[in-house]
Amino acid sequence: MSMDFDYIDRMLIVRINGDIDHHSCEGIRAKIDKEIAKRSPRAILFDMEQVGFMDSSGIGVLIGRYKLISGGGGKAGMINVKPQIKRLCEICGLQKIIKIYPSKKQAISSIKE
Repeated sequence: MSMDFDYIDRMLIVRINGDIDHHSCEGIRAKIDKEIAKRSPRAILFDMEQVGFMDSSGIGVLIGRYKLISGGGGKAGMINVKPQIKRLCEICGLQKIIKIYPSKKQAISSIKE
């Protein structure tokens, strides 16, 4: 599992490469939290293109990062979500707080508003 970070107008874009499960969650959590502490973004966008599997631990990681951002009035979103992960997000209601966008451009535009 690896991650890449990018920034667009104080929006942290997190590209996760690998599964998000109980084995990888602590590393993902620590790296994203460090990036949030360093740059204080006002929004976070998770690029899930390289994520093939996510379990309930992964849901917890995403919700926790959402809480960090939303505490200061920020927003969160996801892009490039595979059908099986999208289904998981629908079942648990995650997409109600972390919206799934069809494209990076649309996510950036919507989250900035």
